[in-house]
Amino acid sequence: MSDTPSISRQFSLCMVMETIVHCGPISRASIAKQTGLSKQTISEIARQLEEDGWIRETGRTSGHVGRTAITYEIVPDAACIATIDLGGRKLRAAIADLACNVLAEVTEPTDPRGGRHVVNQMARLARSAADHNGIPQDRIRLAIVGVPGAPDQTTGRVLMSPNIPGLDEFDVRGALSGLIGTEVILENDVNLAVIGEHWAGSATGIEDLAYVAIGTGIGAGVMVGGELVRGAGNAAGELGFLPLGSDPFEPASLKVGALERAAATAGICARYASLTGRSADVPDIFAAAARGEVAAGQVLDETARNLALTIAVLTAVTNPGRVILGGSIGSRSELVERIRALLPLCSPAPVEIGVSSLGSRVTLVGGAAIGLSHLHAALFSGGVPGAQISLPPARVGHAPASTSTATLPTAAAPSARRG
Repeated sequence: MSDTPSISRQFSLCMVMETIVHCGPISRASIAKQTGLSKQTISEIARQLEEDGWIRETGRTSGHVGRTAITYEIVPDAACIATIDLGGRKLRAAIADLACNVLAEVTEPTDPRGGRHVVNQMARLARSAADHNGIPQDRIRLAIVGVPGAPDQTTGRVLMSPNIPGLDEFDVRGALSGLIGTEVILENDVNLAVIGEHWAGSATGIEDLAYVAIGTGIGAGVMVGGELVRGAGNAAGELGFLPLGSDPFEPASLKVGALERAAATAGICARYASLTGRSADVPDIFAAAARGEVAAGQVLDETARNLALTIAVLTAVTNPGRVILGGSIGSRSELVERIRALLPLCSPAPVEIGVSSLGSRVTLVGGAAIGLSHLHAALFSGGVPGAQISLPPARVGHAPASTSTATLPTAAAPSARRG
């Protein structure tokens, strides 16, 4: 029974902080009305939070009869998290603050040497993102990294990421934590993407959801009942390995994935070359299809057919209410419309097909959601089970991202698994 007062106090602190995070600037009287806590309890907690630097006075209420009241808001940059999106071609880093602002990111080409070179680059870019947004380095309490593969939470390695060499050979999480000086959490990039869309994108309020990224690779983040599906080895959603599109028993399919060989960047380009005898990149193939070129149109039709079958499989297994398409290929309207037309022909279960509203920032936003949930819990719940703070909707800046111009080796950049 001796722990009862402290547990009760911790729940009260979380209630007050959550109300300020969601509704600030807000007065103590309004906090009392929303939480049901006594004014004395709120005054004591507000004083504690203000002394500790988590909230601040913003002024006084106006427009009401009677005495004015002091209003409070959270100090957004009292603590922050770094959110990092590691792709085979590009590396992005941004900062998210306690008020759920996802600030402008910095971007540069991924170091093609991979391994520890990429870890050093991630640490440097996280520091650069903090500097770019005027955040002192000591305010960064946690880093979330979206990786194009399956993070091994026991060893800190990243598995199934062949396009960024060396990440499966050492403790990536530990090495990056040592460089940044804070805890690091690794998560699959498409898992973060589905979390980002659910929190601040085009799927808010939808509890059964899939985000399918199609670019230089193919993968999906899946939510069932509002919970992320990771699988036993954190490899759930590796759709590129579905036995569709090409022979799944060929050795190349075991390494890259049968579907990915047919419907991602390399497969699309190879199919176009086989039909025309000419080399072209994916944007050129889309442009040729728009001009009415028969071969280019055939390639897009075949790609859409493979992807419609993929979504039909996903629908049969998890029954999502919406499937969000993203990535440099998946978000193309020419492909989306073809998939929408084909899907009812191969799947009896109706499913809404949408397009990512967060674009290239979706993984960063998902990382912010994970990171801020962990940070709020660490700062304010005191380890008490059930004492937690729900996050308000993210405020995602839409200003053009800052691009870092680091000098990197001139070796050919590896292709990303998704892009």
